[in-house]
Amino acid sequence: MEMNELKPVEGSRPSRTRKGRGRSAGKGKTAGRGQKGQKARSKTRLGFEGGQMPLYRRIPKRGFNNINRKEYAVVNVEKLNIFDDGTEVTPEVLVEKGIVKNTKSGIKILGDGELTKKLTVKANKFSNSAKTVIENAGGKIEVI
Repeated sequence: MEMNELKPVEGSRPSRTRKGRGRSAGKGKTAGRGQKGQKARSKTRLGFEGGQMPLYRRIPKRGFNNINRKEYAVVNVEKLNIFDDGTEVTPEVLVEKGIVKNTKSGIKILGDGELTKKLTVKANKFSNSAKTVIENAGGKIEVI
């Protein structure tokens, strides 16, 4: 073993230098930030670019984003054929079967395809074509 190979025992020395804890600690007074200037200050505003017009103000804004918008998970009538006759189809059952991953603001049933089973379908919204397809197959509709 050589002198240059000596190392302190694991855990005997602190893992990091604590800044701003006095001159004897090694990083006192200015805490390694130098004197004055922007980098010596405690914080700058998020997105600040040194007085240059920030990116979020340079990029054009388009359209209108409605914060109260409701987005529905969409299910076509054809996908309901996997259920047995007389089954009550609810949003929870649709998530269980993997037809819908996330119910979002609710579920809307659309009338694309044919329905061969007699089902009771409970959902938040139905298209007019979905209503006719389900009722023609002998099923019932319930709006939640």
